[in-house]
Amino acid sequence: MKKIAIFLMGPTAVGKTALAMQLTEHLPVDIISVDSAMVYRGMDIGTGKPSAAELQLYPHKLIDICDPSFAYSAAQFCIDARQAMADSWEQQRIPLLVGGTMLYFKALQFGLAELPTADANLRSELQLQAEQLGRQAMHNKLSLLDPETARRLNVNDTQRVQRALEINILTGKTLNAHFSVQATASLDYQLHTFAVLPISREQLHKNIEIRFDKM
Repeated sequence: MKKIAIFLMGPTAVGKTALAMQLTEHLPVDIISVDSAMVYRGMDIGTGKPSAAELQLYPHKLIDICDPSFAYSAAQFCIDARQAMADSWEQQRIPLLVGGTMLYFKALQFGLAELPTADANLRSELQLQAEQLGRQAMHNKLSLLDPETARRLNVNDTQRVQRALEINILTGKTLNAHFSVQATASLDYQLHTFAVLPISREQLHKNIEIRFDKM
């Protein structure tokens, strides 16, 4: 039988974690967190982590697994999540992946483009250029090298503009050219994907305010 996995996704404060914990009462599932902030130890405020009491009753994998100084990436998540899923199946349990980091869900399901690692010297040089020339000039530079990506990125999205420039300078290829080749194989699981959505944006904003006050 093909291996089964459940994806449970949605925006912050919509009730994903509560639903996942309820599902453990009805299905033989292991909860695996899909959250780019919850991986960090100590970052409890602002991340919406389950409480210590909840984690005791309903263990979550991939929470509090590294220090904030560690640059955790989508690629590392794919490695960790695949291992956690395999561990669940070895125990004859179903991996239940829960969270709101859509990049991680997408990377796990469809693979990652093979992008070069950051180059410290080039990054410093681009940052210096941005300080001297300004955001618009850097965006214009990207327009010459990679028009398609430049059209997609706002001039104020300086971090992504810089990364796109960095990739182009290091490889001589546009960002989209890299995404045409996947470095990680697609996920070999039969997926059951669900999204928890708010009744209204107003209610969601109210939930976020309540969570913020509790924190």
